[in-house]
Amino acid sequence: MISIFLKEVNEFLDSLIAYVVIGVFLIGIGLLMWVFPDTNVLDYGYASMEPLFSLGPYMFMFLIPAITMKSFAEEKRSGTIELLQTLPFRDSQIIMGKFLAGFFLVLFSVLPTIIYYYSLSYLSNPVGNLDTPGIIGSYIGLVFLGGVFTAIGILASALTGNQIVSFILAAFLCFFFYAGFDAVAEINLWADWSYYIADLGIMAHYTSISRGLLDFKDVVYFGSLMALMLLFTQLTLGFGK
Repeated sequence: MISIFLKEVNEFLDSLIAYVVIGVFLIGIGLLMWVFPDTNVLDYGYASMEPLFSLGPYMFMFLIPAITMKSFAEEKRSGTIELLQTLPFRDSQIIMGKFLAGFFLVLFSVLPTIIYYYSLSYLSNPVGNLDTPGIIGSYIGLVFLGGVFTAIGILASALTGNQIVSFILAAFLCFFFYAGFDAVAEINLWADWSYYIADLGIMAHYTSISRGLLDFKDVVYFGSLMALMLLFTQLTLGFGK
């Protein structure tokens, strides 16, 4: 699993697209936080990282599919998927190696945003007047969200041999699981069940963790959804047969 992990990370970082994707993500977040008039923190009148954590999930919908789109799609296109299955690795190790590589790259992309925390801490009055526990909770929420989106991206890559199709499918699935259930819950047809329908989506659990409240129910939800996506990946590839 470690060798697959290292192979995936090295291949991604050796490509130009890695730095383009990560650069676009960081520049986009930076513009949203510091430049654009409707979202920049300088116009808020108080130090807050809310723009990062409220808009970050939508940026993830493009960043993470770009990271995961070649995981299995490229193996299928080049015909090396059969060779990969003959290697002395368990099926779960192959899938987990690719998943952990994608997840690591997501964390690697998010890490530089910590600079924004220290910048806001310095700019706040008095210095350091930030809701640090809330920010830590929001970062934990981003980590869980990144894990789920990575698992969804791995599944999308396993469903097709075309990287572009994988990217589009992963972006759609990430959007649906994040905001789709809330949209469905707002339909009056099943108003009595709206709370339960919304609770099936990611947004409700991400919002809960972002308040700084690490509820066991939310942890179980994210862990279960990641496991489910990876199980579907195994079934899609026919591993274990």
